[in-house]
Amino acid sequence: MTIADVSAAATGPICAVAPIGLLAELTHRCPLQCPYCSNPVALEAAAKELPTAVWQDVLRQAADMGVLQLHLSGGEPLARTDLEEIMATADEVGLYSNLITSASGLTRKRLEGLAARGLKHVQISFQDAEAVNADRLGGAKNGHARKLEAARMVRELELALTVNAPIHRQNIDHLGALIAMAEELGAGRIEVAHVQYYGWALANRAALLPTREQVNASVAIVEAARARLKGRMQIDFVVPDYYARRPKPCMGGWGSTSMNVTPTGKVLPCHAAESIPGLAFENVRDRPLRDIWLTGPAFQKYRGTAWMKEPCQSCEFKEIDWGGCRCQAMLLAGDATAADPVCAKSPLNGRVREIALAESRTQTATLIQRNYRNAGQRMRIS
Repeated sequence: MTIADVSAAATGPICAVAPIGLLAELTHRCPLQCPYCSNPVALEAAAKELPTAVWQDVLRQAADMGVLQLHLSGGEPLARTDLEEIMATADEVGLYSNLITSASGLTRKRLEGLAARGLKHVQISFQDAEAVNADRLGGAKNGHARKLEAARMVRELELALTVNAPIHRQNIDHLGALIAMAEELGAGRIEVAHVQYYGWALANRAALLPTREQVNASVAIVEAARARLKGRMQIDFVVPDYYARRPKPCMGGWGSTSMNVTPTGKVLPCHAAESIPGLAFENVRDRPLRDIWLTGPAFQKYRGTAWMKEPCQSCEFKEIDWGGCRCQAMLLAGDATAADPVCAKSPLNGRVREIALAESRTQTATLIQRNYRNAGQRMRIS
């Protein structure tokens, strides 16, 4: 049975085909200006955000579907003054809640209030282990010091802590120090995530893309740390697609494991899906979440394998990597149905290698900061 075979009229939980997680982008407001932010370049205004009651209804619908995990994100979710109400609803309906935060504005009082309302896990992003460079990248004075303080508060309250460490050319040489910092903070997990080049990161690719030599060195650092910290701290590692031989199974397969609700209520198969022209995204204001997940046109478009063309359709990996990332295929090939160009079987793979070689050696540190002033900037692929 496939997701498409399940009737949208079903009344009970649909755990066998439900998404595991819901990413709730509560707002695009954020005090940081990270040049690799995964938010779309066209940021949503605060006035258009879903009100409290609608978000609460979305969470109830998600739980009824069988969703297990709620990832409260942004922007900066702490910018929402109703975050505590949203958190309480998540706990009420049995969702495991994860706060994805820059930690800006995370006071002890607010953290205690969120924990009392059911918060289970906190993921704090760190731009570097070195304060000066971290604050430069994030665009916030003393931001790194506040993150360290917040991470210690999280552990003092016995909440689970993940350190998110986006890696790129301007901090990759400090990877060992970032892992050591996470260990010192008592994190149970660190996500060493090489930046993926969509949205803001694509606009800054020439300043962020590391060299192959740097990537290879980062692999060795992670493997050594995994051996040393086995059983004490989990290290998740995401390599940059531009140096991979096989594409990643983006989102575990389009419309198969997770869904994303934007600040204004659009429901997306992945956070970058709006980069694909022509997709119709339905809104939680207009249709039940279950129905959007099961039969929504954006979710059906690249679900499964029927949409694939060669070389994906006859590939032995088609139900492993699912053709790679549809958004990346659109950005690099101009065709969302094409094989992800980072795949060695793609006819455009050589072009990806050329981009990686050229841009990783570009001597520029100029960054387009993620903010509302720059939000309308046009983006081009070399």
